[in-house]
Amino acid sequence: MYTHTKLAGFTIIELMITLVVAAILLAVAAPSFRDIIQNNRLTTEINTLSASLNLTRSEAIKRGSPVTLCKSNDFDASPSCVSAANWHDGWIVFDDIDSDGALDAGETIIRVVNGLTSGTTLVFATGKNDVIYTANGFAVGDNGTFRLCDARGINFAKGLVISNSGRVRSASATELQSAGCS
Repeated sequence: MYTHTKLAGFTIIELMITLVVAAILLAVAAPSFRDIIQNNRLTTEINTLSASLNLTRSEAIKRGSPVTLCKSNDFDASPSCVSAANWHDGWIVFDDIDSDGALDAGETIIRVVNGLTSGTTLVFATGKNDVIYTANGFAVGDNGTFRLCDARGINFAKGLVISNSGRVRSASATELQSAGCS
């Protein structure tokens, strides 16, 4: 007596169809996932700049003296403001007692931020090398827009606007579109 037992499993055709469907789903999802990662990277970097600007302002008010945020690519034992640097190379925040925008002897470094992710550019529309907050929290003469761009261009850019009153806010799409990425 022979009894036939039914074997459970998948046929080769069923497995191939499943793999084709999975490959199609992966091909559709991968570009979207890459955009999500790039958007999160830009958001993180613009939030780092916003935190530094807000720290600069609050430290100026707390200390009762000017505090400066300046671009720098010099992060050795004694960082300094470097006008030839780019904003995306990094920046430093320091207690600028004499309001000259330069880190002098006796002035305290508050924060050092190393460069941003490779492939991103950060530009301050005014072309200035620093943002100086006064003891009352104003950034007089430093109003302008920071633009952060990656290889995808202006449509994905992020930005921050600094007003003369020292307030930092997100830049609107039209403010970014008018300036472009450079």
